[in-house]
Amino acid sequence: MAEPKTRPTDASVEDFLAAVEPAGRRMDAQTVCAVMGEVSGLKPVMWGPSIVGFGATMMSGNDWPEIAFSPRKANLVLYLGDFEGRESAVAKFAKATASVGCVYLTRLSPDDGLVLREACEKALAATRAGKLDG
Repeated sequence: MAEPKTRPTDASVEDFLAAVEPAGRRMDAQTVCAVMGEVSGLKPVMWGPSIVGFGATMMSGNDWPEIAFSPRKANLVLYLGDFEGRESAVAKFAKATASVGCVYLTRLSPDDGLVLREACEKALAATRAGKLDG
C-alpha cells in the first residue's frame, strides 16, 4: 500500500508562508495561521508541500491535521471537516464557498476574524470529541 503524500514534514512553516504570493494571500495565510495556533494551542507543522496543520488525528485510516489550511493560487483553503453547524458558520464569511470538509476563501474581510475563530473552535472541538466527518 502506498504511503500518503500528506504527512508531517520538517519543512519550515515560516519560510513557506513567506513565499506565498500575492501579498494579500500571504497576509491572509499568516492571519489564519495565527488564529489556528491560538485556538489549538499548538505550533503549526507542514503537512506535505503545501498544507499547514495543527495537531493530528486519524481520518479515513490516515493521519490528518486536526485543523489545517493551504494558501492556494485561486483561494485560501481551510480544512475544517464537516462539523455540526458548519453550513451556518461558512455563511458568515464575507466571501466563501464550501465542499465536504473544506472552506474556500477568496480573501479574509476585516469582519471575518471572529467568524474564522468560531469555525476553527467548533471544528477542533468536533475533531477532539471524535464527531468530525470529512
